[in-house]
Amino acid sequence: MKKITSLFAALSMTALCACGNTAAAIPNSDMDGELVKSQDIGITINSCGSAFASKPEENANPLIANVFCADPTAVEYDGRLYVYGTNDHQQYEAVGSEGSNTYEKIKSIVMLSTDDMVNWTYHGIIDIGEISPWAIASWAPSVTSRVEEDGKTHFYLYYSNSGCGVGVVTAESPLGPWTDPLGEPLISTSTKGLKDCPNPFDPGVCVDENGTGWLSFGGGKASDGSNYMPGSTRIVRLGDDMISLASDIAEIPAPYFFEASELNYINGTYVYTYNTSWDMRLEWENKDFPRPASCSMAYMTTKTPLAPDSWEYRGDYFKNPGEQGLEYSNNHTHLQKYADQYYLFYHSLFPQKALGTEGGFRSLCVNEIAVNEETVEISAGTGTKNGTEQIKNINPYKINQAETLFTSSDISYTAAEGNGNMFVGGKNGSWTYVKGIDFSEKASAFAAKVKGKGRIEVYADSIGGKALAAIEFDCNEFKNIYTDDVKKIEGVHDIYFVISGGDMLFDEWQFLSKI
Repeated sequence: MKKITSLFAALSMTALCACGNTAAAIPNSDMDGELVKSQDIGITINSCGSAFASKPEENANPLIANVFCADPTAVEYDGRLYVYGTNDHQQYEAVGSEGSNTYEKIKSIVMLSTDDMVNWTYHGIIDIGEISPWAIASWAPSVTSRVEEDGKTHFYLYYSNSGCGVGVVTAESPLGPWTDPLGEPLISTSTKGLKDCPNPFDPGVCVDENGTGWLSFGGGKASDGSNYMPGSTRIVRLGDDMISLASDIAEIPAPYFFEASELNYINGTYVYTYNTSWDMRLEWENKDFPRPASCSMAYMTTKTPLAPDSWEYRGDYFKNPGEQGLEYSNNHTHLQKYADQYYLFYHSLFPQKALGTEGGFRSLCVNEIAVNEETVEISAGTGTKNGTEQIKNINPYKINQAETLFTSSDISYTAAEGNGNMFVGGKNGSWTYVKGIDFSEKASAFAAKVKGKGRIEVYADSIGGKALAAIEFDCNEFKNIYTDDVKKIEGVHDIYFVISGGDMLFDEWQFLSKI
């Protein structure tokens, strides 16, 4: 009986993970738990590299190839840039490729991050529908952070509650968990002192050098407004808690204002950016700047944001994407300084056709832009499919997330428990592409944290020929699988991870310089 029990135990262990023998401690592996050596269990990838990529390997835009999102905002934390956007993909999934993006299904916000400006980590969504069940929708987020008395960095994310107000969620991490501190809108059409602002939406937030928060918003046309001066743009000082109003609500006299309010604070100056309307420019009183182009992004500056007459119009700085060969759409930008360079985030419709739809589903993009901090002047920006340059290479000898990538083909995402971590899956032959990996040392092994039954093949610079490395596994829980059969590689290379699909999940990877 004892022998039979032992046999069943051995068979159960084999079923748990048919991946080979557990290795002894690997000196330079950062992965949690032991590493298990890959074995040949007969898995093949039949369609290696044949799958279509909606984002070509030569283009850095859009940021993410397979998730529609728009209306960008960003915040830097601990050396990393976190970007958030309206989750157009939620609408896309609700109505399908033949449907239209009419926004009413959107009750979540997409989270992305980077530290090199070309490889982006998809962190999933902020589920506003669950966090704030009172909310009608969640569009056009604006985020900021502030170190507070408890020594922690607190994050405040404001969003459009459809076209009728502004909601806010807070967190102590850029990835959450996010909570609703009010249980109701921060701003609505019934907010005291709002006065004649039909659509108090599209918030823009900034924190000045004194730690004071400011919020801009607005939309529609005031009862006495005109196409030239709609009169519905608003700004207010936030309370010390960042979730209350601490001043009268003032007007920003923004000519040809339409939507897409955003705020920056640069060199002691408040910078308000907004999307101009499609209306003909029949009136114009400013002798210093020409009329803004239709549906372009313009900006204004002041030292005293609650004094309407102090705001100075400074021109338009970003034409409609359609004027730049990227297809016409509405326009919404976010200006962000990161790693001593200013970037302009925006959205465009050009990726949607490659994904089989023309329903108005937008994608986030970014390009460098010049800002003179001394004069607080924003130069004219340009949107391109080429996008930005990579500002640092990826270190393959530390743990990297599988969902950090430049582009991909036919992959899917599964959210881990908790916040911000995603697993990559897909079909047989699906792949991810990671740009600019610096093999400064000899790689003697490759390891990946995986689950399910499958195979991962690693290729340098192109798919085909002999793989740089490959692992196979059959595990019903996450295991760290490694191979020491790695081709010699030196210098900076782009890497493809090709997967066998099925029920497998790919969490993270690391090359080992010694084993």
